[in-house]
Amino acid sequence: MSVGSASSRTFASLRRHRNYRLYFGGQVVSLSGTWMQNVAQAWLIIVLTHGSAFAVGALALCQFGPYALLGLFGGSLADRINGRRTLVFTQSASMAVAAALAGLTLTHSAQVWEVFLIATASGAILIVDTPVRQAFTIQMVGRSELPNAIALNSSLFNASRVFGPGIAGILIATTGVGICFLINAVSYLAVVGALLLMREDELYAVNRGATRPKLLRGIGEGLAYSWRTRSVRLVLLLMLVISTLAINFNVLLPVLASKTLASGPEVFGLLSATFGVGALVGALTSASLARASTRAMLIGAVGFGASLLALAPQRSVWAACVVLVFTGFTFSLYSSQSNSSLQMVVPDRLRGRVLSLYGYVFFGTAPLGGLFTGWMCDRYGAWLYLLIVGGISVLAAGAGVLTVRTRSARHGGRPSRLGMGGADAGTMTARE
Repeated sequence: MSVGSASSRTFASLRRHRNYRLYFGGQVVSLSGTWMQNVAQAWLIIVLTHGSAFAVGALALCQFGPYALLGLFGGSLADRINGRRTLVFTQSASMAVAAALAGLTLTHSAQVWEVFLIATASGAILIVDTPVRQAFTIQMVGRSELPNAIALNSSLFNASRVFGPGIAGILIATTGVGICFLINAVSYLAVVGALLLMREDELYAVNRGATRPKLLRGIGEGLAYSWRTRSVRLVLLLMLVISTLAINFNVLLPVLASKTLASGPEVFGLLSATFGVGALVGALTSASLARASTRAMLIGAVGFGASLLALAPQRSVWAACVVLVFTGFTFSLYSSQSNSSLQMVVPDRLRGRVLSLYGYVFFGTAPLGGLFTGWMCDRYGAWLYLLIVGGISVLAAGAGVLTVRTRSARHGGRPSRLGMGGADAGTMTARE
């Protein structure tokens, strides 16, 4: 594969699809604001509670608890409703929530319970927004370029992780957290405007079947399909373990900055930004790959666990930043390959439900994971937490490697790729 062909493939979705360019441009603005709010909200809790890691974990409970309770219903809804119109509503609602938080902080009247309440409202919006937003990608670019668009979405998400936290750290130190929430509220205008400017006739049609699924029956169909489809089951089980225990950076990084490194919001922003640099490179690497593959996913998972083990003993800001670049790279490679693999396998009529299940193991486990992370860091320190979860992540990824090799041996040594046709893929094929 030449460098030129890889580079050309990396941005294929942006070149070929006007609707996706609009969406991407809106997200450029909006996601930077989102990351500014994430950093500012965590730091606000640190300040209001005088450095309680458990309180930051409780914030994660509020943010993702609603998804843990009702996330699967959102997937069933996503297979019934118009994606573009729904996203206009959910993004507008998120703008209103950010504006409320900005009002409280700019008037210096914010209390812990109010921040928790607003975080819960934001989490409730995710119930519908997450599966609809992920399922909408195929309507903008079509099936052949879906993995590329997913990886570009991830690259954008992680590029904003570079700039948003860095800017937030400076603003928090100079003007306070309120301005971060205000900027985020205004940034939602960009993505809402992009959605409204899209051309309906240029969206790709999806086959949702002759009848719309009933909510409870629809959830059952999604669960049954995910369990009997071996490639999907592997992705979901591995993500369940890693996301519950190890993907809790909204809790870990502020604790790492304030306690382990004895620093302030500037260092918190720096840690988040360096993680984002690595994640951006990982996402662009994923976008340049020809297809979603088991190998790339598992390499990312093993590397991610190993990076947490390497981060555990670090007591220098710069050493921690270097390790976090690798952590971000491997995390992004792993997560984008996981998402692409599912989307290429799942039938259109089940897309929202399977993606809501993926979102459930990614977001819905965050309340437990956040509380566990906060408790571990408070009780034993971030170093022991990182050693434990890094080791478990490596073991889980190793089990995935053994599973794939065993399956490959049973099929005569043929390489196994998630998303390829055959018994695992049902009626869909994942070849581009």
